[in-house]
Amino acid sequence: MWKKCSDMAEGSDLARIITGCKKGESRCFSQLVDMYASRCYGYFYRATGNRAVSDDLLSELFVKLVEKIGSYNGGRFESWLFKIASSIFYDYSRDKLRQRKLLEGQKREFALKRQNSRWSDNERVDKLQIQLGKLDAETRELIILRFYSQLSFKEIAAMRAESIGTTLSKLHRGLKKLRELME
Repeated sequence: MWKKCSDMAEGSDLARIITGCKKGESRCFSQLVDMYASRCYGYFYRATGNRAVSDDLLSELFVKLVEKIGSYNGGRFESWLFKIASSIFYDYSRDKLRQRKLLEGQKREFALKRQNSRWSDNERVDKLQIQLGKLDAETRELIILRFYSQLSFKEIAAMRAESIGTTLSKLHRGLKKLRELME
């Protein structure tokens, strides 16, 4: 008979802990977190140099661990776990680069508009930029993708792996919030 998960950590029997995780035993997941949290955090911190981002990525890793533990089919567990961690970091880096490119494009566009517009238009653009900065990152990104990058709702939904209805709803709420801030 299998030992209880609380007894497993003492014996460091990783295979039994993983079996418990596959059965959905929360204590076993807690043990995996205890066993790997510091190493994974170290990986993320060395990769990002940012404690808050490292905490977020670590949280995402353990959520993925819960989702994907059923796909672990043996082999070195650490390699499997760090492959997931690496994928999470890659996604983070890609998103950060995309946001930087969007912001650079937005700055260029605003600079061009400032040169070609009247003073009152400049004031509105400045106010819009300030108010966009007050929105959460997801909402700001949706508005930028739709109106500045001129992507269709379908393209945005596909890019974000969500339904068009969800994208439309989020964008509608974001525009409502932006209108309130602009008033």
